Amino acid sequence: MAKKILVLSGSPRKNGNTSYLVKWFCEGACAKGAQVEVVNTAFLRYKATGCISCRQCQKTAKYECVIDDEAKPVLARMALVDVIVMATPLYFYAASAQLKLVMDRMFSLYKWDNKADTMATPLEGKTLVLLASAFEDIGLDTLEKSFAITADYSGMKFASLLVPDAGESGDIVKVKGARKKAIALGRKVA
Repeated sequence: MAKKILVLSGSPRKNGNTSYLVKWFCEGACAKGAQVEVVNTAFLRYKATGCISCRQCQKTAKYECVIDDEAKPVLARMALVDVIVMATPLYFYAASAQLKLVMDRMFSLYKWDNKADTMATPLEGKTLVLLASAFEDIGLDTLEKSFAITADYSGMKFASLLVPDAGESGDIVKVKGARKKAIALGRKVA
């Protein structure tokens, strides 16, 4: 059965390094028959800039955010796919704000019972993939750690492709092996 993959691209540049990583990853995944959907989080229309900590999502049995905007159905689809890919340029040793807008709202995909000290999430058993590039060779390890911790906490498998020294927007096409590694990772997780 074909795997369902949701790619969240967090770059505001349509032809930047992140878009190339996403394109190459998708090429590999589609070659293995995966169903791939790409959402560019920079171009969604939001009613709130991230989670507003209303905690209304914790008062219902549904795993959904109560803010009714274009991020809401994206969050819902995260619970239905096999693989969630988060692609981002490195911005100040972290993910882009465009990706973090959706990530912070992932709070709605968890249910905590503080009295019983338990947590449940429909993300358990899925795979989280990080695709990231940086202008130089510093900071990607810091970025990767937060995604690895999130995957571990959620009971997800984790994989990543980090491309240091990718240069300015679009220069990643000159990085030896970047395309091949992205395609191979897409094939592997599919």
